[in-house]
Amino acid sequence: MAFASYTPITCKTAMTRVQGMPFDWSLNPYRGCTAGCTYCYAREYHAKMRRDLGRGFDSQIEVKLNFAEVLRAELSGPKRSGSIALGTATDPYQAAEGRYRLTRKSLEALVEHPMPLSIVTKSAMIVRDADLLARLAARTSVRVYFSIGSVDPDLARRVEPLAPPPAKRLEGLRRLRQAGVSAGVLVAPILPGLSDSEESLEAVILAAAANDACFLHPRLLKLDPHVKDYYFAFLLAEFPALLESQRALYTRGQHADPRYAADIDRRIERLKLRYRFGDDPRGEPERGPEQMRLSLAS
Repeated sequence: MAFASYTPITCKTAMTRVQGMPFDWSLNPYRGCTAGCTYCYAREYHAKMRRDLGRGFDSQIEVKLNFAEVLRAELSGPKRSGSIALGTATDPYQAAEGRYRLTRKSLEALVEHPMPLSIVTKSAMIVRDADLLARLAARTSVRVYFSIGSVDPDLARRVEPLAPPPAKRLEGLRRLRQAGVSAGVLVAPILPGLSDSEESLEAVILAAAANDACFLHPRLLKLDPHVKDYYFAFLLAEFPALLESQRALYTRGQHADPRYAADIDRRIERLKLRYRFGDDPRGEPERGPEQMRLSLAS
């Protein structure tokens, strides 16, 4: 694993209010992420802060040491309504969590002051916190999304070089389900020309079903301006034959051509029906109100 530096900082707030998303608050105990995903939308935030959205984002991690304490104070203060998403701009179970345990401490605060929660991660480290997730789920809605865009280990190693391999994420999914935690798969991002074939998508959905996923939601690659430049530079280096077609596909902006997106939607819907992933969660415990569907690509 490449070298990463960790800078302790303090934060004034833990809960960030968001608009236009299917959740109301976001939690990010770290800034930056060591997974190294070439397509990561959170690189855009770094760019807007005039920080290095490349190697800096991947290796210079800021650790909000007082995050859980601030969160507990916010949760115990004036009543806040709505739902929380943990891990919207950083993986809450990246390597730093093994040392600093900020995500676990945040879950402890949420157990004391429950709010509906969703978590997105690429790491099986989350299984460590199955006890807290089960306790929280007894009081409110909890959903864990494992982000798996492809189960091809070679492709995963090239596009997300420092993230745990897909097989590890599927193992984490299976173990959380065995512990009674509501967990599923975010097929994200679907990469045009790399992981958008029927065969590739079916392999992900089949693996999700085989590991007892409660739900499955797809998300097509979204490219904000600075991330687009970064991702296209990656394509030029690793998959040069795809570069021009991808430029044409995203010529309108951050979202792919609507006709292509509609075709992917139809492909996904056929496969979801084949493996019985409908609108209603499959095999999900009835514990509190149904939580919103997480959409990181809106």
